[in-house]
Amino acid sequence: MSSVLPASGALRAPLLDSRPQRSSPARLGGLASLGKYREIIIAVALFLLFDLGVLVLNFYTSFKIDQDTVSINLSGRQRYVSQRVARTLLELDAMRSASLPYRPETLAELRAGANIFQISHMAFREGGTIPGGDGKPVHLEPVVSSRGRELEDKVDALWRPYYELLSPLISGNDFSPQQLAAALSYSQANNIKLLNLANDFVTETQQIGASRASVLRMVQTGGIILALLNFAFILFKFLRRLKTSDAAIEAATEENREILTSVREGLFLLTASHQLGSQLSRSSHELFGRTLSPGQDFFELLSSLVSDKALTDARDYVALLFSPHVKEKLIQSINPLAEVELTVKNRLGQDTRRYLSFYFNRVQDAGVVTHLLVTVQDISQKVELQARLSEERQRSQKELSMMLKAFETDPAMMRMFVERTEASLLEVNDLLRSTSSATSETQVMKAVDGAYRRIHAVKGDASALGLEILASLAHQFESELQKLKDSGAATGDALLALPLPLEDLMSKVAAFKQMGRKKAGHAGPSSEFQEAGAPLQDMNAALAQLASDVAADCGKRLQASVRIGSAQDLAADKIDLVREIAIQLVRNAVVHGVEAAPGRLAAGKAPEGQVAVNLTRDEGGEWLLSVRDDGAGIHADAVRQRLLALKWYSPEQLESFSDRQIVSHIFKPGFSTADGASRHAGRGVGLDLVQSNVQRLGARLQLSSSPGQHTEFKIYFTA
Repeated sequence: MSSVLPASGALRAPLLDSRPQRSSPARLGGLASLGKYREIIIAVALFLLFDLGVLVLNFYTSFKIDQDTVSINLSGRQRYVSQRVARTLLELDAMRSASLPYRPETLAELRAGANIFQISHMAFREGGTIPGGDGKPVHLEPVVSSRGRELEDKVDALWRPYYELLSPLISGNDFSPQQLAAALSYSQANNIKLLNLANDFVTETQQIGASRASVLRMVQTGGIILALLNFAFILFKFLRRLKTSDAAIEAATEENREILTSVREGLFLLTASHQLGSQLSRSSHELFGRTLSPGQDFFELLSSLVSDKALTDARDYVALLFSPHVKEKLIQSINPLAEVELTVKNRLGQDTRRYLSFYFNRVQDAGVVTHLLVTVQDISQKVELQARLSEERQRSQKELSMMLKAFETDPAMMRMFVERTEASLLEVNDLLRSTSSATSETQVMKAVDGAYRRIHAVKGDASALGLEILASLAHQFESELQKLKDSGAATGDALLALPLPLEDLMSKVAAFKQMGRKKAGHAGPSSEFQEAGAPLQDMNAALAQLASDVAADCGKRLQASVRIGSAQDLAADKIDLVREIAIQLVRNAVVHGVEAAPGRLAAGKAPEGQVAVNLTRDEGGEWLLSVRDDGAGIHADAVRQRLLALKWYSPEQLESFSDRQIVSHIFKPGFSTADGASRHAGRGVGLDLVQSNVQRLGARLQLSSSPGQHTEFKIYFTA
């Protein structure tokens, strides 16, 4: 007890002291702080109180609006269901008219529609729980407005007999056609009325909901005003922080802009809807050859640049990349846009071919692929380098094959081929050099035609021996000469400046010559004697093989018969001329004469064409070289039309020519009935070479042809 009394006294003493009390510094600081934020505290308190009231009113009004929304939705569903019931009745009637069985799904749709309308109609009248639009149960209050009750009574008056007529159809599958007809008849007579009532009922429920919505808007307006005041306070408080954040964002944006400007690859983001992002590198526009726009559809951009198949594959690939369950590394190897060939406009507006490579990386957020980072690189140089390497490999393989072919060829034939080819190339070189001092275009063109004939003979000779590399080089030589003739710049200086592949041809021939010498050295001293009769013995096989090769290149079927022999007493130069003539006539017969298998079958011929080559000598010592085919023959009208297309003559001049004069133009240099130039035809040189050799041989040429039956060239000459 003694210990409590002092404390008690100490407690009472201040209460009894009448002197003014002085507050402590801590208490004064707390009061000052409260006073500093008093307006904010009051504003927050008022906001909370008002907001609580708004929330209560908003909750109650929203609850009633939700009920009204359910009513509106279900009344709208009644309108839709009535239309669906009418439609299914029409479908059932169409099945009945076509004597088809009723489809179960159509019957199920009819039952579902009728039942939904029935239970919804009863709920509007009496209230109750019914399935909502999503299948979940919803509670529906009965209609209480006078207008609503009036409309429901009218709906009931129409629906009740309608439902009774539908009952046999929805209760089973054994209803009669009369029952279906009765329900359909009632539906067609009253469906519009029922639809109009449903529309009126929807309008009524919407008006009820609109009245409650206006109350909610008033409540929400007060909340919005308070929210605006609160927003103004927050805006003022955090304005400096926002300003600082904007400065940081601007700095980052400037860095991104510098990166996108300086990077050489095309960079942009691709959205899930296949649209380009807002940031694109400058190189993207240059790579695509057009100005790209943010939001542009990526596949619409590609559609004009790639094939339909590549576009479809790209769509599928991008869809896989946006699927998070597909591993990105596993599908990188199937990227269809890893190498794409495009035709784009350069800075001068010219079409250029370009190869681009597209690489896609996922951009994910919380495991969801939101964008694809697309990197576009120009790989044109890489592709071109690969193509050149591939061409070099193919050329090396062809050269090796040609060397092997030359090694297998009879030494005498190869030696004679090398000698003839060297002489022809030197002759071409002399012809071209002789044009350097020529001032007349006629003189130059004469030299060009002579070079054309010699190179064409070399090409035919190489093809007959299967030396494809030499034949290809000779064909390229012809192409350069043809460009010169077509350009109209046929002058001596132009010929000298033209990069002709003479040196390459000569180097290849020199290699064959060296190979022949080594082969002859290994063959022993008897080889020269064995080679004496070899050329004529192997000429038959060479011409037959040439005919087969040309036919295969032209997609034709052919049987060739070549009989050249007993010509040992012919001079070597005449044998060369005969061989060149035979080669050109065989090529001409296969390309221009013999038809393809479908055309021959349509004409009642065998699918294989026939080409016969014979060299004979009569008792008087005159030689006859004949080349005959059973092809389409020579049509004077076709030659006339070609002359007109070439603009060599006017129509009036052509009318004055006989058919014999017209056909004689096939021997003119530059004339060909082929649609385009190829390795075997189209240059207009083959028959020109034949005529030139016939003149050099001192022979006479006889041509006979029957359209649709045959063509035969006969060359008569003496030893």
